[in-house]
Amino acid sequence: MPTAHRLPRTAVIAAGLLLASTLTVTAHAAPEQAPAPAAPTAARAAADWSAPLSTRGRYIVDARGERFRLKAANWDGAQGSWTGSGSTDDPANHHAGQNAHDIPLGLDRVPVARLLADFRELGVNTVRLPFSNELIHRTAPVPDSAVTANPGLRGKTPLQVYDSVVDALSQAGFAVILNNHTNTSRWCCGIDGNERWNKAQSTGQWADDWVFMARRYASVPGVVGADLYNEVRRDVLDDPNWGLGDEHDWYAAAQTAGDRILAEANPRLLIVIEGINWTGLPVDGLPHGRPQLAPARTLSHTLVDSHKLVYSAHFYGYTGPRHSGATGIGETHDARYQDLSRDELNAALTDEAFFVEESGRHYTAPVWISEFGAGAGETNPATRAWFGNITDYFADHDADFAYWPLVGFDGHDDWALLRYDEGGRRSGLLDSGDWRATAWRHLMDTPGKSGPVAAAAVWKMLNTDHGDAVESLRVRGTGDWDPGARKAACPDGLRLIGLGSTGGRGLCTDTGTGDLRAADGTQSVVTDERFVSGGDWASGYTKFQCPSGAFLIGYSLRGERVSAALCAPARTAVAGGGRTVWFDRSDNRPADGAGGEFAQGAYKGQCGAGEYAAGIAFTTRFGARQGPAALLCRTLP
Repeated sequence: MPTAHRLPRTAVIAAGLLLASTLTVTAHAAPEQAPAPAAPTAARAAADWSAPLSTRGRYIVDARGERFRLKAANWDGAQGSWTGSGSTDDPANHHAGQNAHDIPLGLDRVPVARLLADFRELGVNTVRLPFSNELIHRTAPVPDSAVTANPGLRGKTPLQVYDSVVDALSQAGFAVILNNHTNTSRWCCGIDGNERWNKAQSTGQWADDWVFMARRYASVPGVVGADLYNEVRRDVLDDPNWGLGDEHDWYAAAQTAGDRILAEANPRLLIVIEGINWTGLPVDGLPHGRPQLAPARTLSHTLVDSHKLVYSAHFYGYTGPRHSGATGIGETHDARYQDLSRDELNAALTDEAFFVEESGRHYTAPVWISEFGAGAGETNPATRAWFGNITDYFADHDADFAYWPLVGFDGHDDWALLRYDEGGRRSGLLDSGDWRATAWRHLMDTPGKSGPVAAAAVWKMLNTDHGDAVESLRVRGTGDWDPGARKAACPDGLRLIGLGSTGGRGLCTDTGTGDLRAADGTQSVVTDERFVSGGDWASGYTKFQCPSGAFLIGYSLRGERVSAALCAPARTAVAGGGRTVWFDRSDNRPADGAGGEFAQGAYKGQCGAGEYAAGIAFTTRFGARQGPAALLCRTLP
């Protein structure tokens, strides 16, 4: 969020730290935690895309397999605008003097239909729609004054108003991405009680709220994504982390919520996971910085649907790779993004976020820059240059993006693309004289990839660092196949192709063959050598080999020792020739390193792209590492 939005943050920081198928019906699923909204009306207006959305490599595609580029903006308000002190009834105590009443801004000034027409004129095709967890549970209606221009919304709770906005956006042909912005209805983002998803609630309660919201809008075709949480960051005492397995582990929390949404609520949704926004104390000489998506290089998410993950990051000119955005107290001597040269900024964008779009890696996914922006009244040449440079980068890289914010009050928030006075008169980017217009039009109009997107090989890692990693819904449906062990299974459609010798990590793919599994085949849990055939392919080692005609989709461990191999029957004959790939003393992988660094710090073994894994060998010798030591790799048909 922009400078004016962050002024409360900097002062407080300084003090504190120092589809299954295309749907055409818009009816809501029955709510469980709040009053039911009024029954939705007509079907969505025709649009030039078809829900649901999914991913192919670095691109988002629609139900027809055609590129859908997120040209988005943030319609905020429902996440809360109160700045945390004074009466909530006084607009002066709300961000930029704008009391949103916990609903999207502007409904007091402009009819929804006109707002959406203005959005369309901007060229926006997607709206990121923030909400708070507190909003979900509120039962009091919004004041009539909050919806003056939309009298049909009188008497509705904030969630019911949110419902109506979601329906209107969907019916008008916009894609909608729900964004859990805050726990409490308070302006974000600083030391404000909303630093983490579980700051004001448990991780379980947070995930429950997400399941509720995903179910609520499951039959609204325009709702295409769940953006799990906004700007995860340090509180006064503690940092968030990516993979430590504790209560502050954002990687694990996002994994849990994403899988629950897809498995329990709405399999159509994209799952948007933002990187970590800030760690450390913003003091010269002490460790601090903005990790963004960098941790995903060695620890990425594998969801139960391999085509639903989107990563995201935020960039503002006044912040920096190691600069919190503070001015005065709490400011460090680190460079802001707007201090960087064009080449330096491009390198930072690549290192912190856009590396994720590299093909053929376990972390490969679309990257959505879901917040960036600048004020219409900005006169700082560095900020203006940064805005031109970053929009050029987005245009040149055919990036998915979302501007912050979309709507504001005239005379209050000049960052908004569209501003409205009390009489509903519009000003902003669509008017002459807005210095941002040239960069915006360049970003919107520069041609990018369009039309059909070819299928890309999928690579996904399995991580049993702190528990199970069973990412196959078919396997989950069979129950606990090795009680007491840490279990891992590739998502449906993928096969196991690589393992680490220690640490319990694995690598899955569909390269070379697509989905290899038979449609009606049952899995086999192998715990002994009864299926070993074709000679002793790992002499002196215990071998868990799949039955004839089957291939590896998973494994289990007790400590470091292999406990079982999980095998599935192939849809076609798989009796190709075999070879042993040893990795107990060094890496043994294809030269191209396909899949990337999936088991950092461990020796790794990996079959070739034209092979499948049919067995795991390990030793039980006393004093020896008893983790995986070799794979039996066989040629694909």
